[in-house]
Amino acid sequence: MVLIMDLISIRDVEKKTIEELLDNAEKIHKGEKTVDLKGKILATLFFEASTRTKLSFQSAAMRTNMEVLDFSPGTSSLKKGESFTDTLKTIEGYADAVAIRHAMEGSARLAADVLKVPVVNGGDGGNQHPTQTLIDLFSIKKIKGKLGGLNVTLQGDLKHARTMRSLVYGLAMFGANISLIAPKGLEMDEKYLEEVKSKFGLNVRTSNTPDYSDSDVLYVCRIQAERFADQYEAQSIQQKFRIEKEDLKDAKEELAILHPLPKINEIDSAIDEMPQAKYFEQAHLGVPLRMAVLEYLLR
Repeated sequence: MVLIMDLISIRDVEKKTIEELLDNAEKIHKGEKTVDLKGKILATLFFEASTRTKLSFQSAAMRTNMEVLDFSPGTSSLKKGESFTDTLKTIEGYADAVAIRHAMEGSARLAADVLKVPVVNGGDGGNQHPTQTLIDLFSIKKIKGKLGGLNVTLQGDLKHARTMRSLVYGLAMFGANISLIAPKGLEMDEKYLEEVKSKFGLNVRTSNTPDYSDSDVLYVCRIQAERFADQYEAQSIQQKFRIEKEDLKDAKEELAILHPLPKINEIDSAIDEMPQAKYFEQAHLGVPLRMAVLEYLLR
């Protein structure tokens, strides 16, 4: 019997497996390890818009000598009424692994149940985005040299951001100290935090007021204005949570600022040139990390 491994949620992955993936990603990034998956094919099924996730998956596949099938929903038989599951079952015969993004929560889990080839979740609604979490952990470890004991601040719309939910779980697994900063009404779900706390003994602080004075890492995501009925209120909150250069005057000199991207107006563009800005480096580290993931799934 062949064991098929999928990567649907960071909650499905053991700590030792994450450590192995991070170590392999580091070796790949340093040029100490090569991955050759020649003869294998990756299908990228992106039902939602994407730049970094889609292109880094494709780049990772090409750098491991895989071929790539790029599925386009807008020109597929979905337009004729073909079902999601029928589409998946068809593509199964064309590829050895699938990377999927879909607006529906649970879509990646459904794809994994339907398909007999490995499935990687590239984001399912507001639910999970496991490879982004692995990239975040990889970036923090590479920049700071460790994960445990760091003071990590997560700021933005913590209620709807799938990257933040997954990251809290990953950081708690490795013993980081977490501060959550969000506007009122956009805090992370308390039940989820209690679950993580019961599993890992999560050390977490919550606030509705930005403060980075003791942060080693500041991870930012946007305030989702489209979720507000009052757009004036949305603009006011966006301005309050926008990070300007002067907001960092009391921050540690070695602070690392991360962002899953795309950033809209939550970070002043002048910060891009500061040494603390690490979000583009973070995006580039997605390639060796996803190379390590593809090798793990197809090994």
